[in-house]
Amino acid sequence: MTRLPHLLDNPIFAQVGDVADRMNREAYVVGGYVRDLFLQRPSKDIDFVTVGSGIELARAVGRALGRGTHVNVFHSYGTAQVKRRGLELEFVGARRESYNRDSRNPIVEDGTLNDDIARRDFTINAMALCVNADRFGELIDNYNGIQDLNNGIIRTPLDPDITFSDDPLRMMRAIRFATQLQFEIHPETFEAIQRNAERIKIIVMERIATELQKIMASPKPSIGWVLLMKSGLLKLILPELQAMVGVEVMHGRAHKDNFWHTMQVLDNVAAATDDIWTRWAALLHDIAKPVTKRWDDRQGWTFQNHNFVGSKMVPRIFSRLKLPGGTEMRRVQKLVELHMRPAALVEDEVTDSAVRRLINYAEEELEPLMILARADLTTKNPEKKQRFLDSYDIVESKFADIVAKDADRAFRPAINGNDIMELLGLPQGREVGYYMQNLTQASKDCEIGPSREDAIEYVLNLYHTRPYTP
Repeated sequence: MTRLPHLLDNPIFAQVGDVADRMNREAYVVGGYVRDLFLQRPSKDIDFVTVGSGIELARAVGRALGRGTHVNVFHSYGTAQVKRRGLELEFVGARRESYNRDSRNPIVEDGTLNDDIARRDFTINAMALCVNADRFGELIDNYNGIQDLNNGIIRTPLDPDITFSDDPLRMMRAIRFATQLQFEIHPETFEAIQRNAERIKIIVMERIATELQKIMASPKPSIGWVLLMKSGLLKLILPELQAMVGVEVMHGRAHKDNFWHTMQVLDNVAAATDDIWTRWAALLHDIAKPVTKRWDDRQGWTFQNHNFVGSKMVPRIFSRLKLPGGTEMRRVQKLVELHMRPAALVEDEVTDSAVRRLINYAEEELEPLMILARADLTTKNPEKKQRFLDSYDIVESKFADIVAKDADRAFRPAINGNDIMELLGLPQGREVGYYMQNLTQASKDCEIGPSREDAIEYVLNLYHTRPYTP
């Protein structure tokens, strides 16, 4: 047996092992934490399996760790959680599972460690490290998880058809892991996903949405969406995106494949920002093209108003996918509606008034809008692409200038030089400029209020306390 005690250098593992030894129990670190140890990925939650009651072991560990330790027991699941100093330890007894056809909720029975490992979803998650003193760091790898980690392969420990039929959410998890880790799904495993895709219908949408969000947060989200499309899951989860696949030809003229264009835009956005809602806007920016597609004998293929139609589709899609329906959805909706405006602005003329209108429309979404606009430049014509990028540089430069001008205008005092001349009985000249300059600075520094009365009071006070001296 391979022993890797150096992987368990955190004192908590020896502490749990010591408690298990005193209880005469086997105890193991299992699952995703072990996988991430080998991948050198950070992982906060640590899962332990013991042969016997996980709740009993958790309570004993909680007592041993002493003050500052909190134990939460979940009797219905037979699990317990121990929290201490930023660590979250999950404890469960080894078990085996069986399933009914119409539910992903398993029938659970006590089992051996081998039973528990066999029920895991993928080989890379089906490894364990012993924490008992006499076998500390011993690796249990019954299904060659290390080999699959090294080869970048996602596969199931047991028959994939049974695995996915029993718990169809595992199909989503396979695609999610492939996206996060940029691994390949083993051909036999992927074919089983294709055969069992319809089984996803028994999974509640909230669980599916959780996996979609993790796909969207990955470095290259397109991996997941392409796998969803090729597996047959996409048409069941987001048929509007599936409808974008393919090219139609009329009189020898074809439009671009909007699905693959969207994948490129999504990855471009993902490379520019971690903001998940800007990424969702990238995914949905052309979602209405299939329903707005028309052939015009003079123009060829058109997708008129697809941005406006698409923005109307966003709330329905978010509601169906159980995604947030508040500020997050409205952000995506606005970005979908406005995604063509920067390009249209460039094609007309980049005037201050046109830029100001875009600023007023976009409001807080100005920066993500420009990220999306740049990402949407997927043309194969390098000269055209560079021309637009250069124009976007000009647009963003104008953004800064106009915002600065507007900010300066917002701080203009409520009275002007003529008012000061009348108030103090002064002729035009440097003395008026002195009071006006001080008033303007005080306004910018928010030392006085914005009203006319505030400005008059300030000038009179200045006139009496710090009058102009030539």
